[in-house]
Amino acid sequence: MKLPFRRAARTVRAPDVALQARNVKFDWTSAPLHWMPSEPIASHVVNSLNLLLPEGERMFCATYRDALPYVRDAKVREAMLGFIGQESMHAETHAKVLDQVFTAHHIDTAPYTRQMEYVFRNSLGAREGSPQQAQTRLVERLAFIASLEHFFAWLGDWILNADLEKHGAEPRVLDLFRWHGAEEVEHRSVAHDVAIYFGAGYLRRAAMMLIVIPILLSLLVRGTKFLVNQDPELPKMGYPTLIWKILGAMWRGALPGIPALLISAGSTFDPRYDPANVGSTEQAIAYLAKSPAARAAAQ
Repeated sequence: MKLPFRRAARTVRAPDVALQARNVKFDWTSAPLHWMPSEPIASHVVNSLNLLLPEGERMFCATYRDALPYVRDAKVREAMLGFIGQESMHAETHAKVLDQVFTAHHIDTAPYTRQMEYVFRNSLGAREGSPQQAQTRLVERLAFIASLEHFFAWLGDWILNADLEKHGAEPRVLDLFRWHGAEEVEHRSVAHDVAIYFGAGYLRRAAMMLIVIPILLSLLVRGTKFLVNQDPELPKMGYPTLIWKILGAMWRGALPGIPALLISAGSTFDPRYDPANVGSTEQAIAYLAKSPAARAAAQ
């Protein structure tokens, strides 16, 4: 596969820190579904990430493994390997939530996770074809990952700074998402730089962002509805009622707001967009140093 390494490699930066997968140890005994007791709908919006992330992050890792043989730049290769390590740990940890928390609350996640397997393994996975088709497909997958990683870094920065304690957030669940969010902030530039290295230009990345925004939002809302309608403590809801309640949770600060989401999405259409402007590496590393789950694994 011929890729524009020489032209693109000049835009790739070394990460601020050497990326590494951190071991974490969570005790999910008696972990609540409504981990923000006063905000059950917001709890399930965030819980829906546990349904989405394992397969999504496995797809990220598979795509990067497909791309690695074509990488000639040692900095890019090192960053990609660190990214794979962190995303693999994220997928494994969120999958444990499915097994150890949702199952304990008698929620069968299999119908939704099977759909996620199809989306990420088939619709967004590798396909057979000519070398040129394989090249195009790989660049599209990398651009797709770069778009998603922008939102995950933005969400990571949000949860590191949001005062969810005022909603009674359960510390173990909050630590899960803050640990994950901190690593998303830490490696926020990797996917963007890798996409550029493989020749994903501005127009392709902008078009991919327009595709990613509705896909991500629809999967999150659909996952939330799936969980709410299996929750014995909540009434079944259609989409209009659910969306109204989600908007209320946003207004109360239990979820990020729509204006901030739109501003964040819009920033990616600036030709000068730089993911390094999303969040703070120093804040992310400081949280990772004190994360209860990371410290428990180190003992």
